[in-house]
Amino acid sequence: MSAVFDGTSLTVTMQTSLTHTPQNAFSPQELSQEIKSFISGVDQTQGRKLSVREHARCAVRLLRSVPACRGAVLEHLRGVYNEHVSAFLHNLETDGEGDGDSNLEDVITEVHGVLAEFIKLNPRAWAPLVSTWAVDLLGQLSSKHAGRRAAPNSSSLNELLQLWMSCAATRSLMEAYTQCLAAMIAWCPDQCVDALLDTSVQHSPHFDWVVAHIGSSFPGTIISRVLACGLKDFCSHGTADKCQGDKSSRVPKIGSVVGILGHLAARHSDSIRRELLRMFQESLSPPTIPPSSGSTSWENLAQLRRATVPFLLQLAALSPSLLGAVSTELVESLRPPVLLQLQAVLQGLPRDELDNMLGLAVHLIAQSPAGGAHVLRFLADTATPASVIISGPTSSPHEGVREACDRLLQMLLLHLHKLVYTRSEGDDGYYSRPHSPSSQAPRVVPFLEELQSHVGELCAETLRLERKRHLWLHQLLCLLCLLSIYGGPSVATEALCQLLILARNPDQLALAWQLHTPLSACLPGLIPAAVTRCVAQIHTHTLGPKQLCQLLLNLASAVQSVQEEERRGPGGGASPQSSMAVQVGAAVSGHLHDFCPLLLHGDPAVSHAAVRLLSRSPLPRAFPPSHLLLVCRAAVTHFFLALRRRGEAGKGTDEGQGGEAVNCSVLLLSRLVGYSPLTLKCVLQQLVEGALHKGNADLFGGQSEAIGGDTPIFLSLAPDRGGSLLDINCRFGTTVNFSGSVWSVFHAGVIGKGLKQRSATPHPDPASVIQNVQTLLAVAVQCCSTPSGNGGNGGGARHQPSVPDEPPPINAEAAKMMAVTLVEYICPDVANGELSWPPEEHARTTVERDIHIRRCFEAHPVLFPLLHVVAAGRPALCYCSAVLRGLLATLLAHWEASREALAVDSPWHLQASCMLVSCMGEGQLLPPVLGNVHEAFPYLTPFEVRLLLLAVWEYVRGNGPMPQKFVFSAEKGLFCRDFSRDGDVARYVAPIHSVLHKNIDRLGHLCWRFQL
Repeated sequence: MSAVFDGTSLTVTMQTSLTHTPQNAFSPQELSQEIKSFISGVDQTQGRKLSVREHARCAVRLLRSVPACRGAVLEHLRGVYNEHVSAFLHNLETDGEGDGDSNLEDVITEVHGVLAEFIKLNPRAWAPLVSTWAVDLLGQLSSKHAGRRAAPNSSSLNELLQLWMSCAATRSLMEAYTQCLAAMIAWCPDQCVDALLDTSVQHSPHFDWVVAHIGSSFPGTIISRVLACGLKDFCSHGTADKCQGDKSSRVPKIGSVVGILGHLAARHSDSIRRELLRMFQESLSPPTIPPSSGSTSWENLAQLRRATVPFLLQLAALSPSLLGAVSTELVESLRPPVLLQLQAVLQGLPRDELDNMLGLAVHLIAQSPAGGAHVLRFLADTATPASVIISGPTSSPHEGVREACDRLLQMLLLHLHKLVYTRSEGDDGYYSRPHSPSSQAPRVVPFLEELQSHVGELCAETLRLERKRHLWLHQLLCLLCLLSIYGGPSVATEALCQLLILARNPDQLALAWQLHTPLSACLPGLIPAAVTRCVAQIHTHTLGPKQLCQLLLNLASAVQSVQEEERRGPGGGASPQSSMAVQVGAAVSGHLHDFCPLLLHGDPAVSHAAVRLLSRSPLPRAFPPSHLLLVCRAAVTHFFLALRRRGEAGKGTDEGQGGEAVNCSVLLLSRLVGYSPLTLKCVLQQLVEGALHKGNADLFGGQSEAIGGDTPIFLSLAPDRGGSLLDINCRFGTTVNFSGSVWSVFHAGVIGKGLKQRSATPHPDPASVIQNVQTLLAVAVQCCSTPSGNGGNGGGARHQPSVPDEPPPINAEAAKMMAVTLVEYICPDVANGELSWPPEEHARTTVERDIHIRRCFEAHPVLFPLLHVVAAGRPALCYCSAVLRGLLATLLAHWEASREALAVDSPWHLQASCMLVSCMGEGQLLPPVLGNVHEAFPYLTPFEVRLLLLAVWEYVRGNGPMPQKFVFSAEKGLFCRDFSRDGDVARYVAPIHSVLHKNIDRLGHLCWRFQL
């Protein structure tokens, strides 16, 4: 009984009881009987056993009268409270059939009133005792009755709280503990919180509802005191083995601290974060108690300061929610002065404990669910060595701090490497056996998962090539890509796509090859997926002009490296870069129709990069015709744009890039025409139509106005608001066609408005015009001499000329395509069968068409060079018979009506006559003796020129330009015509000899050219 009847504070409590409860005073005999009844459980006057309710009443009377019995009374009341809770739960389980709980509810209320009164009158004596008793009893009751059918699951805190707070016994205990805690906050909160922590350790998780209710009632006090008590307990257990083994068993209260803070984090995360940061900052500041005070307080404070960082790390390791709440702000607070303070605090720790702390920090970073990018940037910035070339806005960290961060970053990479390359073997945390795509997926790494949304930033930082920094980030990119194997290649595709977009030099582009090398075995379709993603970003206009240009240049560099490897020969060996470049070329070839619109991009740099890529990319073996025509049209359009930009660049300082763009465009066209007959026909047709288009006519010295000289007539100076019906009706092409009739309609103006006004067009640069014409002819010759059907990816078998310096022969079919296109553009109403020539008088019936043909030649001087190309591909010039006949008819009419003294006084007609006869001679429509007459034209009069042209007309009329007259020569690889089968040519040469004899003084040196 001496152990139960405690006499501590007897005087104070007795005074309190006697002073405030006079109505309950008992005589010594009565007190003796009450004590005996309480101890024996038998009524001393009646000799019968006390009921539970009577026994409880006796205990309450003793608690009021003899406070020294409080320990025994409170111990007895545990059973009373337990009896009430059992009856309460039984009543719930039997749907209200029992009534045992109602017999004790008034006793519970009376006990609560007595305890509340004592706590209010003398909190220092009663609050510590009652708080410990109440919270311990709450833990026992929660654990004992957790398995009852009426008790919900321990994870349902709201249901548990609602159940227990509806019970009078547990509600009374909760209110008593709350009252004690409120009374002890001002002078001794640790004792109350210690009891809460001890009980939470013993009875968790069934005790969680108590923690949730107390925490929500006193959030600030509970958070700060729970952390303080946890730190003291953590420090008292020693710091040598905190970071090894089972932490919760060696430091019992830390698990309870984690549980309590975890419950409070849902509503009071900001308070928890502020308190954790305050603890960290206070641990770095020097203690306020000087060491000379002679007390042990300073030593205890220093020990707490050293243990704070390991304690916070341990808390974060046991609670991911706490880690996520504090990690971002904690990293932001780590400025250089704070890092130096942290280094000073940790220097006193043993080496083993420091290593364990670093390992725990690495584990926490890997498991951090948020702020991973911020942590990585901080570690990389702090661990990067100071550089003379690269200097940041902040001062370089201390060398010791930098080395520590360098070591931490290396350990982090190694740890992530183990997590990615190995899989878990249970719950022990050890890893073994490298995984493969067919094995079990590795555990989720929150740090890498969070970094997946920052792949673009990682790629940009990696490409800065800052000493060690880019190596660390590149390793991290590889781990991110490897981690995405099980979820699909989305991260790897994004990373490779970003590197291809952002790389600006070969060194940066090499990082993409280095990233692809370890991923090629796991993700065989990575390159096509990356190119597809790039194409998707092009379609969605995600990339700016600079990024788009850089992407195309990088892809072109990759494809070009394959061609360089092929030129070096098989002895050079195949490198990983070359194998990747082959895949890039194959992937790009599958998206040519997606890249070809970029040839017409408004930015010249993007257009240039696109033609570089397409001119080097291999053409696919199977290509839909619709895609083929799209690529051909875009390539031809880009060719004329490149010519114009080269002319504009020639006036500035960027002539080299313009010339390179033209060369790439020519290369692309030559490869397209060699792909198939369809592309050959399409390219040639587009080339001819583009050269004769009024928008490109000025490039080749032509006129920008429409064929026929019809210029739109603007009747007013008002701005153009669209199509005008009057302007359309005034155009020559909309009039009724009276071809073949003596009636012809000519538009010279509008009555009352005067003649049509021709717009003044600027004269192009002659040197630029000559260069453009030569480039066009070179493209036409190259297209017509390239064999079709070889896939466009190689040279293919081609006829070699007999003379080495002789240009390659023109393909007859290609030249025929050009001829048909020229005829369709110059004179669309000509039938394909109009090959034979009528008598010269018949030309009067086609005056309108002949004038149109002549005007077309006047507006487009490039027609004569194109006719020369057609003439070289014999017998293709035969299909231009109607055009030649119409032009010759207009020339004959001009020379007949001319009153000039010499032919040189009509320069254009003289040049047209010479070039026309030269073309006909080149195409073997005329025998050599007639094909040379144009050499004498500059020395003759207009009448004599007409006589010679009449001889040409008569010969062609008598010996029609039929393709059947040409025979293929295997030696030359060309079609040739045997003029000996056409009869006597002498009768057509008589006018030539007559003119020679008349002008022998000027034409004597040309007589040998007209010998039969």
